[in-house]
Amino acid sequence: MGTAALARSGARIMGTHLFPVWPGASFAATALPVRCAPGDNLAIHVAVAQAQPGCALVIDVAGEPEYGYVDEILAVAARMRGIAGLILDGCVRDVSAIARTDLPVVSAGVCVRAPGHDAGGAVGREILMRGDPAPTPVRRGDWVVCDDDGVVCLPRGQAAAIMAAALEAVSRDQEVLDALGSGRSTLDLFDLDPSRVTGWEGAPAATGRESADRVSS
Repeated sequence: MGTAALARSGARIMGTHLFPVWPGASFAATALPVRCAPGDNLAIHVAVAQAQPGCALVIDVAGEPEYGYVDEILAVAARMRGIAGLILDGCVRDVSAIARTDLPVVSAGVCVRAPGHDAGGAVGREILMRGDPAPTPVRRGDWVVCDDDGVVCLPRGQAAAIMAAALEAVSRDQEVLDALGSGRSTLDLFDLDPSRVTGWEGAPAATGRESADRVSS
């Protein structure tokens, strides 16, 4: 299920500053929240060592993104542990090597600065990820979904309802796509008023149902 459909159906949108490190990276998994101390990734090492296979680490870097919190070594360790993916509100390094592991990693950027490994942090406790329009809380057991369009969170207890609504949205989208393939117009299908746009000259004769009865050119 794509993140765009899930977001339209009630999933919480994580920040638009987050992108997959390599194109095509995608996953859906239950979240294990991680909070790092600023400039330190000890908590990520601890989380990787104790995470259940199939979960995803969602990592809050305490407002200090400009460190390479995840590198090739951590990516390989996470891959060997069976972790589904990593989402961190901070930077990574060793981008090419991370891509070679095939581990889906979502980050806010790239930074060669190495973090420390001794300042503590927390694993399994609720975190806040920068989101749109407000910070997104992530708890252990929430679902997180990532694809090329972004990252969303489905709170535990709401995931089934969000998924059902998203399936309906995808079905409606397919009906629209089928209608477009038969020559219909988005103006017609969505009952849009093109007269609000300066320069509207009327639909050409080949565009399906005539819309001149409800607009003035």
